[in-house]
Amino acid sequence: MANICVIGSSSMDLVVTSSRRPGAGETVLGESFKTVPGGKGANQAVAAARLGAEVVMIGRVGDDTFGTDILENFKANRVNTSNVKPVTHSESGTAHIILAEGDNSIVVVEAANREVTPAYVDEAAEAIRNADIVLIQQEIPEETVIHVSQLCAKYKTPLLLNPAPARAVPQEVIDNASYITPNEHEAEILFKGMKPAEALRQHPNKLFITEGSKGVRYYDGNEEVLVPTYKVEAVDTTGAGDTFNAAFAVALAEGKLIQDSVRFANRAASLSVTKFGAQGGMPTRDEVEESL
Repeated sequence: MANICVIGSSSMDLVVTSSRRPGAGETVLGESFKTVPGGKGANQAVAAARLGAEVVMIGRVGDDTFGTDILENFKANRVNTSNVKPVTHSESGTAHIILAEGDNSIVVVEAANREVTPAYVDEAAEAIRNADIVLIQQEIPEETVIHVSQLCAKYKTPLLLNPAPARAVPQEVIDNASYITPNEHEAEILFKGMKPAEALRQHPNKLFITEGSKGVRYYDGNEEVLVPTYKVEAVDTTGAGDTFNAAFAVALAEGKLIQDSVRFANRAASLSVTKFGAQGGMPTRDEVEESL
């Protein structure tokens, strides 16, 4: 069984569904409103646990109702929460999501997630040391991402960096990461001035650029490989990237070949968009294997 450590954000998603997205200064009538647990770190932790991994989450929540709900959701999905401590002086993080026109727009308020500091991570260093692979994203402070990359290098623990939301990443982090999974927009920021093909060639079997409905592209040391995605009727695309990253990490930790790991992750991500909510459609291991 894969032993996964996820370091990242936990939040409550406030989701509005509308026929179209409002322009600047415009008000439109929405169709529904829901609150569902989210945050890129939490999403990846839940997805990995549903796929059969033992998952330890390192993160923070507020000392509020949202924080309580987030912790209960972790426990319901068998995620270890011993390193998810409430912050008494801050509210829980929130993501404000508009679902419209077949896609989503998201504003993230970090709040308690800002307290996932290097010192806080150090308190849970054993979880990093003992993991088969560590997942990290960028809804937590930049200095924490740098510090985690250093710890993973020190402990020789593979690090999967999902560089979202997009921001520049120090070369040290890129060097320390074992796998990097940007989308096309994030890759442009990460490898500024490079064409995708050039960036891929410089990082064989390390850089995996997700291209939405086309699939995932990487360079295997000899040639570019595009692993196609699976066609489904999308209901809500929120969380598809998080499902991909979690599934990719689980497959790698289990020793699957890279192309097989990407295929497994693509299948999991495609299933995740068929239901509402970032975590609502995240599939179980049986569902992915049956559909493969």
